Amino acid sequence: MNKNVVASIPLLNIRAGPRDGKEWTKRLEQEYAALIKFVQLNKENDNDWFRIESNAEGTRWFGKCWFVHNFKKYEFDVQFEIPVAYPATSPEIEIPELEGKTAKMYRGGKICLTEHFHPLWGRNVPKFGIAHALALGLGPWLAAEVPDLLEKKLIGLKS
Repeated sequence: MNKNVVASIPLLNIRAGPRDGKEWTKRLEQEYAALIKFVQLNKENDNDWFRIESNAEGTRWFGKCWFVHNFKKYEFDVQFEIPVAYPATSPEIEIPELEGKTAKMYRGGKICLTEHFHPLWGRNVPKFGIAHALALGLGPWLAAEVPDLLEKKLIGLKS
């Protein structure tokens, strides 16, 4: 992930989670603005790698992410729920179809972000949001794990 792109993702300033009523609505507005900016930056840098949407409450997110390796596109379903303690607790991003294929994943297809991402998230509450979780969590995880899974022949192209 390009450091300039990550640095260009707007920081958030509302400390609110799904149980915080109108403050959560304000936080969601910031989340959407940051996501829109992140997608625009990715497209400008020819690095479009995910599509994501949420339920009406902004508590459940789902979509597709992909990784290009040796000119081939590997696409996966991605999903996560906003934790009750959000933004103090980061979302646990899931790629269900890869469950059990890598040690860097927990039950349910949750990608392992504990070593590097969680401390960074903790130092940046409430400034980091969903766009940051994708940029600094999911993106690097895909870059590290997908080539390894391909080398081990645990995944392949979908027909």
